[in-house]
Amino acid sequence: MELKNRNLMIGAAAAAVLVATVGVVAGRTVFAPKHSHAGETMEEHDAELAAAGGESAEKSETDSDEKDKEGGAEGAIKMEAEALAAAGITLQKLAPASFASEISAQASVKAAHGEAVLTARAAGAVTQIRKRLGDPVGRGETVAMVASADAATISASLLSAKARLDLTQSTYDREKRLFDAKITARQELEAAQAELGEAQAEFRRADATAKAARVSGDGVSVSLASPIGGRVTFVSDMAKLGAYVSPEDVLFRVADPSRIQIEAAVPVGDARRIAPGDLAEITVASGDPISAVVRSVTPGLDAESRSATVVLALNGGPAGLQPGQFVRARIKPRSSAPVEGRFVLPEEAVQTVEGRDVVFVREGEKFTAVNVQTGARGSGQIEILSGLSEGQIVAAKNAFLLKAELGKGDVEE
Repeated sequence: MELKNRNLMIGAAAAAVLVATVGVVAGRTVFAPKHSHAGETMEEHDAELAAAGGESAEKSETDSDEKDKEGGAEGAIKMEAEALAAAGITLQKLAPASFASEISAQASVKAAHGEAVLTARAAGAVTQIRKRLGDPVGRGETVAMVASADAATISASLLSAKARLDLTQSTYDREKRLFDAKITARQELEAAQAELGEAQAEFRRADATAKAARVSGDGVSVSLASPIGGRVTFVSDMAKLGAYVSPEDVLFRVADPSRIQIEAAVPVGDARRIAPGDLAEITVASGDPISAVVRSVTPGLDAESRSATVVLALNGGPAGLQPGQFVRARIKPRSSAPVEGRFVLPEEAVQTVEGRDVVFVREGEKFTAVNVQTGARGSGQIEILSGLSEGQIVAAKNAFLLKAELGKGDVEE
């Protein structure tokens, strides 16, 4: 019993020591003044905190002003015209449009009366080739020469017709003098005149044949000359030195790139809405849209595609387009009025930022990400239902670069 009481007394003493120690430490922590403010009154301490807060706010405002001056305000991206061109970012001014009012179709570039097909005109062997694929060709310039037995025959016929013409002309002139001198009868003059007429007709036929075959001066070759100026766009495998060719063989094609048109394949239902004079735009894989106008709409259907062909004429030059190139056409029929407040942009103009669809609007030298609501999309285009206004300038191509710049600003902050 005495041992048990002794243990209880020892435990109580230890607890008392522990409580006393904790009390001392707590008292020093709570009631002792802070070291950095020792000796100052409560009013002085409050004044110091207020001064520190004001200095911090002033510094924050100054930093913000400097940031705005540098064009780095939140949500805005500063980009001068030089940087814009270097990045390949194209701009588009918004005009009311919608998928309901526009017709998008696959199209191809065709030569509009600006392509020539060069054939041998006579059977023979190729003796000269003066132009290669891609070479420029002037109007009437010789591209190749073909030695031909037919050319020799044509040349001989021409020479024979010329000799006969000279003879009959001389006979007629003599009979005319004799008749005027009343030495010969009229029937002799009329017979000479008939012979002359036949000779003239024969010579014209032989001369036309020689010109059509383009018989050269040596009388044994025909020349392949281009009737238009342009560039060689096709060279046949048969166009080789020594190769034997026939008159119907196409050896070269020459096209004038400045004389082109766009032919778009449009579904029958949409073709009914299109009329000559409607505006259109031509888009290629790279480059700005090219303005065009509808020249005609074919009344029949293409046998393969079962679609109508809409012929578009470019407003201005060919803008680097070449015959045979595939493009995209956007036709804007006047019969379908655009929907106010809606716009059509390239799909890459709309970027996703933090789960929101945005379009970068240009104001001065800055771009601002504006939230938009999108609608239907197709053929590389997207319809904007709300968020933008007519006349605004937006980034239409390579807008992802602006999104990347916006992301950089967020990371730096």
